[in-house]
Amino acid sequence: MALELARALAATERDDNLHMARLLLLMAAHAGDKNRPVEGLTKLAKLDFLLRYPNCLERALTAAGKKPEKAGVLEFERTTIESKMVRFRYGPWDHRYRRWVALMAAQNLIAVDVKGKTVQLWPTPEGYALAQTLSDQESLEGLAIRAKLVAKNFGNRSGTDLKNFVYDTFPELTSMKWGEEISI
Repeated sequence: MALELARALAATERDDNLHMARLLLLMAAHAGDKNRPVEGLTKLAKLDFLLRYPNCLERALTAAGKKPEKAGVLEFERTTIESKMVRFRYGPWDHRYRRWVALMAAQNLIAVDVKGKTVQLWPTPEGYALAQTLSDQESLEGLAIRAKLVAKNFGNRSGTDLKNFVYDTFPELTSMKWGEEISI
């Protein structure tokens, strides 16, 4: 039974659709009514870090002088396998962001443009519609609420400022070895 559960969880982690749904909710929340793009893959990764790991969102809200209880972290979320992070090359930022962006763009869920050296990402009308459908699902309602919280509290920061904020708030991220589990 435990092995079957582990295999099911691993398969879920490998499912691109789960990650694309989360990113689409985040980009839709960030874009808001003004269709504001996320400026850069680095910024997208840092915002997603806060969304993907709610215990980190709580800590980031505290560091930003905001109320951490707004993150609405449930007790089980603090210890689930999804709350475990692994150190990648540049921190706990998943190496698959380019893949997910390409897949969403190919499905006409997001628009991608380059301004200078910065990739800009925002939902298309089809992406907004799907984000709304996802946020209406009871199982994703909390994620959609957190996406809005992340966008509201951290979306106005530049990618560099957000990166510096994350490393200042989570200094343990910089000393981890690749492939090592990050305990926060």
